[in-house]
Amino acid sequence: MNKIKYFLLIATICIAAIGCDTNNLADLNVSMPKRNWSYVNKVKASIEITDHTKPYTVYFKLRHTADYRYSNIFVLLHIKAPGQQKMTRRFEYKLAEKDGQWLGSGSGNLFTYKLNMLTNYHFPANGKYELEIEQNMRDNPLKEVSDAGITVSY
Repeated sequence: MNKIKYFLLIATICIAAIGCDTNNLADLNVSMPKRNWSYVNKVKASIEITDHTKPYTVYFKLRHTADYRYSNIFVLLHIKAPGQQKMTRRFEYKLAEKDGQWLGSGSGNLFTYKLNMLTNYHFPANGKYELEIEQNMRDNPLKEVSDAGITVSY
């Protein structure tokens, strides 16, 4: 019986290792309290850039319920570089068609998106960077947002 448990443990570890994406510098999700995304609940990631000549991609991840009131979302991306002032860019993402059909992949009452923010982005120098995503809608808090996240990969 112990051999079977040992085999299952090793098989699980191997499958998990194969499924990991080693090109991610950051990949995180932040659950929103009571499905309310407030301005103060920023999604924050710290990354270390060791080769600023490589192109990087930054994704915004979002999950909301079917009761989300809007067909779009506005978010701000803040990037703080070493020894530099914070750079801020505003993004708008379409989440639904005009007929109300959600564009995200659905699972029950939740809809999931992985939205491109920056493609082939070159950080200006090597060093530690702080990235923050905050919601930029008029509603505060923004209701029916389950979680938001950020992925940075090369």
